[in-house]
Amino acid sequence: MIYIRLLILCLIALAAASHANSPEIIADTAERHARQQLQGQPGKVSITLSPLDVSRLPPCSAYEAFTPSGARLIGRTQIGVRCLGPSSFTVMLAAQIAVTGNYVTTSRPLRAGQVIEASDLILASGDIGNLPTGFIQDMNGAVGKTLRNSLSGGQILRSDQLTAPMVIRQGQTVKVLSVGSGFAVSAEGKAMANAALGQLVQVRMASGQTITGTARADGSVEIPF
Repeated sequence: MIYIRLLILCLIALAAASHANSPEIIADTAERHARQQLQGQPGKVSITLSPLDVSRLPPCSAYEAFTPSGARLIGRTQIGVRCLGPSSFTVMLAAQIAVTGNYVTTSRPLRAGQVIEASDLILASGDIGNLPTGFIQDMNGAVGKTLRNSLSGGQILRSDQLTAPMVIRQGQTVKVLSVGSGFAVSAEGKAMANAALGQLVQVRMASGQTITGTARADGSVEIPF
């Protein structure tokens, strides 16, 4: 009888140990959730979690992490972890999340309408998590484009501040191309507006007809056939 009681006590102790809370497991659950949510971020993600006291938590064998409502997984934030059984509880872990990567800034003041050159830019590196939407990470994404508005030196460059270079000017005589399978037809007309590379532009033909096509790098206009 004594041996049976000892066996039962050992089994109870083993069961309790298997359900004991581990701060490492909870933290790992939270970190894996954050990294999964941040997949595709253009930079290196680093996550630091504050220590968690689990001494007063009831036993738990399975956890699930989540992002609290209204929280952003960047900077100082929180990650929630809930117990799925046998108990029911939720804890919030304080976290510091940083995403390190490249971004482009202006090397000096630039004026609106200026065509950007490589010397106008600086490639910087740092925490990009809180940078404005559309920031540029590669200088090649800006060189040769035109500024929509003036910028001061050291300003972070965004894609919405740039336009593709103008390849067609209003009133310019342009070649209009219609290309199909095994053939190409061309004619000339006058552009009715300025157009950047890839933009749609209207052209008035010699017949008086107005057609719409896409501006090409060589200053011609391509229309679908």
